[in-house]
Amino acid sequence: MSTPPFRADIVGSFLRPTELAEARRRFASGQIDADALRIAEETAIAELVVREADAGLKLATDGEFRRSWWHFDFFGLLDGVEVVELDHGIQFQGVQTRPRGLEISGKIGFSDTHPFLDHFRSLKSLLERTTGAVPKFSIPAPTVLDFRLEPGHIDGSAYDGRDDIVDDLVQAYRDAVAAFYDAGARYLQFDDTAWAYLCSDVELEKARERGIRTDGIAERYAGILNRILDGKPDDLTVTTHVCRGNFRSTWISSGGYEPVAEQLLGNTAYDGYFLEYDSERAGGFEPLRFLPEGDKTVVLGLITSKSGDLEDVDAVKQRIDEASAFAPLEQLALSPQCGFASTEEGNVLTEDEQWAKVREVVDIAADVWR
Repeated sequence: MSTPPFRADIVGSFLRPTELAEARRRFASGQIDADALRIAEETAIAELVVREADAGLKLATDGEFRRSWWHFDFFGLLDGVEVVELDHGIQFQGVQTRPRGLEISGKIGFSDTHPFLDHFRSLKSLLERTTGAVPKFSIPAPTVLDFRLEPGHIDGSAYDGRDDIVDDLVQAYRDAVAAFYDAGARYLQFDDTAWAYLCSDVELEKARERGIRTDGIAERYAGILNRILDGKPDDLTVTTHVCRGNFRSTWISSGGYEPVAEQLLGNTAYDGYFLEYDSERAGGFEPLRFLPEGDKTVVLGLITSKSGDLEDVDAVKQRIDEASAFAPLEQLALSPQCGFASTEEGNVLTEDEQWAKVREVVDIAADVWR
């Protein structure tokens, strides 16, 4: 495919190089200033995009090298949203994240001074000067903000409860999509854990404890997303990555896509879906039958980013063939199941193993879709 998502694609994040991790540590401790950190980030990103091109990718991301978290960094820089300290983190299998959460403190909005716009502009300019790859940029989906809100974390002077934030949240994302497009973005991705959690009875129960109405929630989320994507430019590709949790090679959610597939694949206006299929926790390919015939693409996350062990090439090809029984092969593509570092700590594998995974994706895709 000459337009995104590509037959060989990636979710977005990469392991932070040692030099960058050290620069971020020194910045946090006050040993260097913001300008020095920015130089370290730009140096690391410049090296990253070359490695992405050398691996055979037609797109490039900045590896999320300017972020600490895949979601909090973006949300915390929206108008009216703050990242706050909680008494608990997010519980993964056997490990818990740092105790951070979100609070709605005022009217939600997206400002044209949001730093992520400059992050995108920097990536786009770099690629125009170097590899010529298509810049891909990821932001967390609005459904994540809704799903992760804890009880009591909406300022009553700003909104009258959870349902009252929806209109402003939709407008903030419409403004964000328009701003990224005006900055030159043609390939955006909404990273989303909520849809995967809707496939898990355990996570649905936790959601109800947070005060979320789970009856009809898939339809409600599809409606929110469609309001945001309605009227987007025809030459802008917006995909989503449905994540089951990715922190230090651990996970949160189990359950196949069947409970949400009709709404997610059939009734949302995304151009593509990055679906994790690297373990039995994702279930079978049968939910792909809801993918409408046409231009939409499902990117099969068959290569795990959680370990450095390379997948058996023939086994991956066999799984692609199995998926094609439920969705046309020409509407399928391949990627790692998730990013390699959804937070700056990164998954438990080496940089060499990370790049071997990316090259495997490229090589398999080139063979399957000749």
